[in-house]
Amino acid sequence: MSQLHNIDADVVVIGGGLSGVCAAIAAARHGAKTILVQDRPVLGGNASSEVRVHVCGADCSGGRPHARESGLLEEFRLEEAVRNPQRSATMHDLVLWEFATREPNITLYLNTICHGVEINDSPLPIAGQRPAREGGWGGRAVAAALCSRESTEDRFRFGAKVFIDCTGDGRLGAEAGADFAYGREGKDEYGEPHAQGPDRKTMGSSLMWCARDTGVPVKFTPPPWAHVFVTDEDLPHRGHLELAHGHWWVEYGGELDIVKDAEAIRDHLLACMMGVWDHIKNRGEHGAANWVLDWFGFVPGKRESRRLLGDIVLTENDLIMNAQFPDSVCHGGWGIDTHPPGGIHSPEPPCTFIHPTEVYGIPLRALYSRNIANLFMAGRDASCTHMAMASTRVAATGAVMGQAVGTAAAMCAAKGCLPREVASGHIVELQQQLLKDDLFIPGVAAADPANLARGAKVIASSALPGCSPENVTNGVTRQRGEQTNQWTSDPADPQPWIMLEFDGPKPIREVQLIFDTGFARPLTFTHSDPFNARIIRGPQPETVRAYRVEGRVDGQWQTVAEVRDNYQRVRMHEANVEADAVRLTVWATNGEASARVYEVRLG
Repeated sequence: MSQLHNIDADVVVIGGGLSGVCAAIAAARHGAKTILVQDRPVLGGNASSEVRVHVCGADCSGGRPHARESGLLEEFRLEEAVRNPQRSATMHDLVLWEFATREPNITLYLNTICHGVEINDSPLPIAGQRPAREGGWGGRAVAAALCSRESTEDRFRFGAKVFIDCTGDGRLGAEAGADFAYGREGKDEYGEPHAQGPDRKTMGSSLMWCARDTGVPVKFTPPPWAHVFVTDEDLPHRGHLELAHGHWWVEYGGELDIVKDAEAIRDHLLACMMGVWDHIKNRGEHGAANWVLDWFGFVPGKRESRRLLGDIVLTENDLIMNAQFPDSVCHGGWGIDTHPPGGIHSPEPPCTFIHPTEVYGIPLRALYSRNIANLFMAGRDASCTHMAMASTRVAATGAVMGQAVGTAAAMCAAKGCLPREVASGHIVELQQQLLKDDLFIPGVAAADPANLARGAKVIASSALPGCSPENVTNGVTRQRGEQTNQWTSDPADPQPWIMLEFDGPKPIREVQLIFDTGFARPLTFTHSDPFNARIIRGPQPETVRAYRVEGRVDGQWQTVAEVRDNYQRVRMHEANVEADAVRLTVWATNGEASARVYEVRLG
């Protein structure tokens, strides 16, 4: 018998891809009671074992060094690389599940579908608040998300102060009546020179496969319903030499309704995928005689659907011109990567790239609804044109969006304010918190007045040219251009140390360290052997492995923390000392000869 459960929280996140997981964790770590709802049995969305698309982002799979996403996504990637050197898709799922469920403020609901909302038409969706501007809130508010889990015959009414749509399809927003766009804009609508509409066409969805070499010839008999690709000319511009992981261009559905026609799209993709494998095995010499399909997906990976509209709609021009927004909260940098709606059946190349010359900032005003007062969004359904979404849609960019809005949602819950008010009245506070949490915001440096390290004298046992110890307090925690922004010790230094010294004792309550984790290389989980060859599946060699943190109290050094097996980029240690100096001594790295530190933060 179906039962109804009324459950309240501070923040409800609908959608458990990387954007939703990062949103939920960020909200939870900042004190918000958070509900995370995912309609599949695993977290990760397109990056999960059900779909198996490797996570792309601003570093362009290593083509743009030092642009890799930091923050929660980097924390997860580093953990997963150490615990999953064998590249198991289900271990990737498990590590992500642990990443979410270990947070005491998160309650996770898997296999749970959001199918409706309750709307609050009151002008005061958060108790005690007055409208941020003349004329009220400018929209309604979500009172509750209505969800169901058929596997347990349960129905849920999830009430909250703030909601975050990370569904990819904008399902929560659409149910609430949020304004959204679908399809491709024309050139005149936003002045985009490469706009491809106006129409209701989108990029298609894809099914992936994994294959392996058995060492002996194995026949493949295609099912009778498989599509037939007789020669390579039937797959124009679609290289298929890689066998182990294929192929993102097995794509279809952009000329249909990507939501309503999803079942038909999946069936057609299965026919195309089997036809491509038949082509590789049986129609020409592709070196595949010994290869077999080891896994293939039944869940298509979507690229595009509804895009919820915010106070700003991010455009192609914003990305190409590297527009500067005062409310930027994270970054993107993947190319504007558009695909023909016809997918695998199109004679056009399967993708066209326009590359921004630099990473770009994503404003908070593109991450909340313009007409639903308490609704944030992150991932594919952020407020973008089709052209801009062709860049922001990738999972790593969605993850940093998620962390940004999760942090903002917790701020809304704590302050009793709404998303628009964060953008207009609390944006500097939000940006500084995100920087402390290791997100990167182009053009914004850490300047937290509570960071005592900013007033310290910094010295070190040694330093390479351009890598002075003072870099650890400059507020930038990655290389930008020729500026390393890190302290790097001389490789000949047998026991490097760095010290922050004050004129007198300071109350040091915590010490936060940010280490180098190899942003010059890509780091992600992938089934592609050529791509994986550029990735280190384990602790990153640049990272400090063993170290001691000490505080100098009345002329004597007191140990604050000792760590022997670190592989993470960000480490936080409670201190609770009145010290006139803090010293970090590095005993070992995970391979490099030099100690490398981006930031020492004292609070």
